[in-house]
Amino acid sequence: MNDIIPFEQNKIRKTWHNEQWYFSVIDIISVLIEQSDFKKAKSYWTTLKNRLKIEGSQLVTFCDQLKMQSVDGKFYYTDVANIETLLRLIQSIPSPKIEPLKLWLARVGTERIAEIQDPAQGVDRAREMWKKHGRSEKWIQQRMMGQETRNKLTDYWKDHDVKEGEEYAILTNIIHKEWTDINVQEHKKLKTLGKSQNLRDHMNEAELILTALAELSTRQIAESMETKGLVQNKIPAKKGGRIAKNARKELESKTGKNIITGENFLGNAN
Repeated sequence: MNDIIPFEQNKIRKTWHNEQWYFSVIDIISVLIEQSDFKKAKSYWTTLKNRLKIEGSQLVTFCDQLKMQSVDGKFYYTDVANIETLLRLIQSIPSPKIEPLKLWLARVGTERIAEIQDPAQGVDRAREMWKKHGRSEKWIQQRMMGQETRNKLTDYWKDHDVKEGEEYAILTNIIHKEWTDINVQEHKKLKTLGKSQNLRDHMNEAELILTALAELSTRQIAESMETKGLVQNKIPAKKGGRIAKNARKELESKTGKNIITGENFLGNAN
């Protein structure tokens, strides 16, 4: 979800990504240096990035790139940062606007706290986001059901000695490659997605359903085997993925159409 929110007389772009708000770094810098000229603010950010790198600061590596809408109405990859990174970054910029901006960022961040206390708010927000981007009700329902299936699988992993982060990614990739015959990164490349974009948000209905089938099967097999740790859980990951692969091949043979496609919701298709 892309959004524009006001800070004093300025407009700052934000987008929801990886369960938190990310803000346009250049928009934030424009506020701090009181510069409305986008090119000058961008030049300031380029200079600051180079200085931070020379000083050995890791702050720049914590910034990401996501597509945001520009003044011309088109979407471009833009340097973004979450609230934690921004609060550290703005300390490098001498400005009287720092304290009011910090308070503003903290207030915006409470939106997420409210969703943690009342998860229904997060569900409603996600539904509205997908509607704004033209997803059908059927697609939205399948996306949300798939997320619930995913959450149950990661809950099992968490309770059975699989480490969050890298080990989750390893198992997810095993499942994905087993049922699609390509890994997650190859699937994203097929859909011409950036590294920070969520693959599932750009899957077609069949891809979502088969992903859910693969993860449901993985969890139920893991539960029956009582697997623990990364190594043991690789076995149900492959078996669960294979179940979805068989379903994919059967459907493709009946329809004559490939399930895995280059379609995405960015207006591109391979």
